[in-house]
Amino acid sequence: MSASSIDTVETLESNVGRLLADVVAMLDRSIDVRAKKIGISGPQWVVLMRIASGAGGTAAELCRAIGYDSGSMTRMLDRLVNLDLIRRERCDRDRRVVRLFLTETGKKLYKDLRPIAVDVLGEHLEGFSHQEIGQLTGFLQRILRNGGGS
Repeated sequence: MSASSIDTVETLESNVGRLLADVVAMLDRSIDVRAKKIGISGPQWVVLMRIASGAGGTAAELCRAIGYDSGSMTRMLDRLVNLDLIRRERCDRDRRVVRLFLTETGKKLYKDLRPIAVDVLGEHLEGFSHQEIGQLTGFLQRILRNGGGS
């Protein structure tokens, strides 16, 4: 690869990285605004959605998926327990593992969580065709696979 090609790639990568970060921040802000209307924060929304969908059954899984350190995650989970939205249960097979579940209150709130994502994504994907959304999804999945994610 020539020096000018490397410069172009580096510029493109930094712009793509900045754009991805900007999009994530914008989506986070939009979710936070809507989540506050139902009494939780955007970060709490993310954690509750992951627990409800089975994509975060333990604190360690949530930390890996969301990028929180264990201390921050423990404090977040403590707040959600205090709000009676989640409960912790020790695993019968491995007592070191603590599984996370929505409480009845959390399950009721969950019905209001999913529409937040639908609304936010609908607004931000306005004007995209189904084909373009499919392409974008494919590109994002490829980025995750290239980075060792799902």
